[in-house]
Amino acid sequence: MSVTLSRSLLAHRLLGAVCIAALGLSLSGCASQGRLTTGSVPSLNKPLATMNATELHSAADSIGRAYDRNPKDAAVGMQYASVLTMGGRAEQALAVMQQIAIHNPTDRTVLAAYGKALAGAGQFEKALDAIQRAQTPDRPDWQLLSAEGAIHDQLGDPATARGRYRKALDLQPNEPTILSNLGMSYVLQGDLRTAETYLATAVRQPGADSRVRQNLALVVGLQGRFAEAEKIASAELSAEQAAANVTYLRAMLSQQNAWNKLKDTDKNATN
Repeated sequence: MSVTLSRSLLAHRLLGAVCIAALGLSLSGCASQGRLTTGSVPSLNKPLATMNATELHSAADSIGRAYDRNPKDAAVGMQYASVLTMGGRAEQALAVMQQIAIHNPTDRTVLAAYGKALAGAGQFEKALDAIQRAQTPDRPDWQLLSAEGAIHDQLGDPATARGRYRKALDLQPNEPTILSNLGMSYVLQGDLRTAETYLATAVRQPGADSRVRQNLALVVGLQGRFAEAEKIASAELSAEQAAANVTYLRAMLSQQNAWNKLKDTDKNATN
């Protein structure tokens, strides 16, 4: 084990706050999405991952009105659930996806999105069932494999989880969201050095987003290198996004007095 017991326990508790975000997937992000009619989905002027709270609230209002007009429309419902999830409204997102799944009971994309919404609400056994029903052995979807791995991690089965991640990497080599999930799997077991190796590799890949960097920053901070963690959390972002990421990082590390402990460790290490 590469960390002390206290940090291992701290990492285990903190992972619960970031696990589902580490999936790196929007609710509508499956490979089979192209079969859905998307013309009725209101267009957004920027990616959800880069929106602040005000923008997410506005997007939820706009897409919510489209959903109210046609609550059976799978494309609109999944986009609405995705915005709600990003805005921290996981229970409402799940309620939306439950309705979409009722009206589209055999659609793989809907089943996958429903599974992710269940996972976001902490209903991991039901989430696993929905995602497994969405998967097809003859044409496996790497995103579903990665999502399934994250759920197995939350269910306390890291061996199965990592097997799913590696199968996903076979299908999509060097995909940053899979590498990030694999890294967070090692956080759960308290192996922060191995976790950092995978997350650092993930950050270097094209397409790595701020969520992957936040996970790396968290792992670096948990090892006591707080100044480095704060730098990672602020990299390649606007001033507003950087401030939001650092605030998130401070909130994560403030649990169990981790913020002051790790700042002191970082200070002592540089003296």
